[in-house]
Amino acid sequence: MIVQRSALVARSAETLFDLIEAAEHYPSFLPWCAEAHIVHRDADRVSADLRVAWRGLRFEMRTRNPKRRPEYMTIHLERGPFRRFEGEWRLTPLQRTACKVQFRLDYEFDNALMTQMAGRLFDRVADTLVDAFVLRALDLPPAPAGNGG
Repeated sequence: MIVQRSALVARSAETLFDLIEAAEHYPSFLPWCAEAHIVHRDADRVSADLRVAWRGLRFEMRTRNPKRRPEYMTIHLERGPFRRFEGEWRLTPLQRTACKVQFRLDYEFDNALMTQMAGRLFDRVADTLVDAFVLRALDLPPAPAGNGG
């Protein structure tokens, strides 16, 4: 399954990037994310363990995500119930307080049973991910003048 979404957001690319990169905060605004822990973080990469629990769908996964703030973050599966799980966030500044966010995710569960049980639910999770981050960003106050993010 390939999901591609984009949105124009009245927040800086830095603000959106920081929300996307901060997986430890996902449980506070992503209803499907029961737990999230950062395994490693430095200027070039972030790795996180996520526990998904939503409408009977339950699994754990770890991602390793190369990044360059605020332009992009790629998503690579280290472990989890997928045969394929590769994604990318791209952020393009439009103005100091606006950006375009683009998301692409290509995934396939590792077996037919998991696809049958969880496929439709996970499709919905992936399909609404950009909306969730945009709404979260709009809940934050805009950056004050003179601040880059």
